[in-house]
Amino acid sequence: MYTLALLAGGLATRMAPWTHDRPKALLDVAHRPFVLHQLAYLRAQGIRHVVLCIGHLGDQIRQVVGDGQALGLRIDCISDGARLLGTGGALRQALPLLGDPFYVQYGDTYLPIDYAAVARAFTRSGKAALMTLLENGNRWDQSNAWLDDGVLRAYRKAAADPRMRHIDYGLSVLTREVLETRPPDEPFDLSDLYTELTQAGRMAGHEVFERFYEIGSPQGLRDTDAYLRARPSQDTA
Repeated sequence: MYTLALLAGGLATRMAPWTHDRPKALLDVAHRPFVLHQLAYLRAQGIRHVVLCIGHLGDQIRQVVGDGQALGLRIDCISDGARLLGTGGALRQALPLLGDPFYVQYGDTYLPIDYAAVARAFTRSGKAALMTLLENGNRWDQSNAWLDDGVLRAYRKAAADPRMRHIDYGLSVLTREVLETRPPDEPFDLSDLYTELTQAGRMAGHEVFERFYEIGSPQGLRDTDAYLRARPSQDTA
């Protein structure tokens, strides 16, 4: 199974005041820090190596997860340092710790899908990258992707296009080469790279059908808390 990069370095300004003294990954969800729910599910999916890209109050995350041994994982943490690198820059900095290819997931999402199926779809695609997509119709956020007959035609993080009925689900597969040309200390947003890859015809689209859960908004936090309270624990998986 691929190594997974978990992007958990944002400032989480939308979740203030809860994130004034702790990172979003450690918000209490269903009686536990959110990141522990994520890691338990990843382990249940067969993932054994997670690279946590941390930033804002990231040492607190490091103290909770350690090296991953107690969680049945190998965990490496890498921090932005004094300069915020953005989601793309943080991932570029972590590249020496990642395999080829590798998963990348946003740190505030819980994605109840089959990760191995995503890897198989990536292999079949023959592309340099793959994005998972959910038909959204602007339900949870603004739709930002045009998936046409199984082909990802367009992706823009902030766009108003009636053909865009899908949304970036939060899990992608990347090959190292799409990041290796970037300077290791250059701040950039991962969504910009995704747009470039899509425009070049190098990003595959894989549709999923299970809704995502997130803690990036107060309503999202409430929905995720309710979902995880009702879901059987993954701890023993």
